Amino acid sequence: MAALSLTPSNPTHVASNTYRRLSSFLPRFARALPTKSPRLRPISAANRPFSQPPPPSGELYQPFRPPPSPIPPKYSSLDTAARIETLRNRLGAWFEYSSLIPALTQDGFTPATLEELSGIPSVEQNCLVVAAQVRDSLQSSNLDPDLLAFFDSGGYDLLYELRLLSASQRVAAAQRVIQQRLSAKGAQELARAIKDFPRRRGDPGWDDFSLESPGDCLAFSYFRLSREAIVDSERRAALERALEAVETEAGRERVLLEMAKKAGESEDEEDEASAQTVPVVRMRYGEVAEATVVIVLPVAESGEGEEGLAAAPACRAAGEFGVVTADKAWRRWVVLPRWEPLALIAAGGGVAVAFPDARVLPWRTNRSAMEEPTLVVVDRTRQEVEEDGFYLVGVSGGAMKVEKGRKLLDEEPARVLGAVALVVRPPIDDMDAQLQDEDWD
Repeated sequence: MAALSLTPSNPTHVASNTYRRLSSFLPRFARALPTKSPRLRPISAANRPFSQPPPPSGELYQPFRPPPSPIPPKYSSLDTAARIETLRNRLGAWFEYSSLIPALTQDGFTPATLEELSGIPSVEQNCLVVAAQVRDSLQSSNLDPDLLAFFDSGGYDLLYELRLLSASQRVAAAQRVIQQRLSAKGAQELARAIKDFPRRRGDPGWDDFSLESPGDCLAFSYFRLSREAIVDSERRAALERALEAVETEAGRERVLLEMAKKAGESEDEEDEASAQTVPVVRMRYGEVAEATVVIVLPVAESGEGEEGLAAAPACRAAGEFGVVTADKAWRRWVVLPRWEPLALIAAGGGVAVAFPDARVLPWRTNRSAMEEPTLVVVDRTRQEVEEDGFYLVGVSGGAMKVEKGRKLLDEEPARVLGAVALVVRPPIDDMDAQLQDEDWD
């Protein structure tokens, strides 16, 4: 068996082979090593000449210029003290010195400080500034300079009221203000009517008035108020103002038609009232408290029908203190002043019937009164029908209503439950009809 020898027989040969192998490996190792990133040189525009961008084709390049100062030229050279002095003495036209207010505000003056230095209240400062803006818009809208001069002498309070309108609406409104010589309050009503008119689309009568006419817008506002008024005098006054303001023929015809309609209704109501023998009373707040003598009545609900009316107790006042006693227990009572019609009710026969609205009454009345609750006081002991009387009768289904005695005599006799002595309506929030502070002394 031959022995293994670890000693190279030719060292030179071994070294040559090793070098050859490393030489073949080094290129692949060098490619695997990361390469050094190239050094970046900074770019500087310090030495590069500036060139303007080329202008658009067909247009000349225009550099930026600040807007002109709102201060008139005669005030532009004044210092702060001189501007405040100008405001204090109101030197010049109001639309000229009003431009100093925003300029001083930009310099740090507050409205309170300006009020103290110039004597112009803060509210008037705002009015002057806003009115000047409205005047500028009118001037830009090519309003006749002669008409625009109408506002140059103290007319800023009129222009201030037109601030909520558009440019075209301001021109039309300003022309009407000048033609009618309106006050600041009148200008305010006109501007609000013009602003509110488009929102009322669909209201009764809206189509008969024109949006392009400031007078029609104002007339429609009065027309709408006439339909909401409760008192006849207020309704007529609103329609008369509408007739004065309207400008179009269609709007005029609509107002005249409404006036004729209301006049016919008033005549019918007067005829009914003249033929009506039952007093109708509108309660006032505190009226029971100021009454020297009162009456206490049981209250029956109309929905309970005849059975509810029959179940109401008979009550009477007795003794030195007028203590009210009833022959049975009851939950609903009302206290009323002892008016003359109530004093004639037989002892124990009085009862009040509560109706949800006034449609049970056989006479005409306005819509607002027709929809309000009504209290009908009945004397159950009086069931004999007279021609000029009014009576509570029972109808089919257990309901009750009020009928004229003439109708009851002409038609089939109905179940008469009692004679109507009084009709009471609830109090309303009308300060003219209520107790004043001095009435409580």
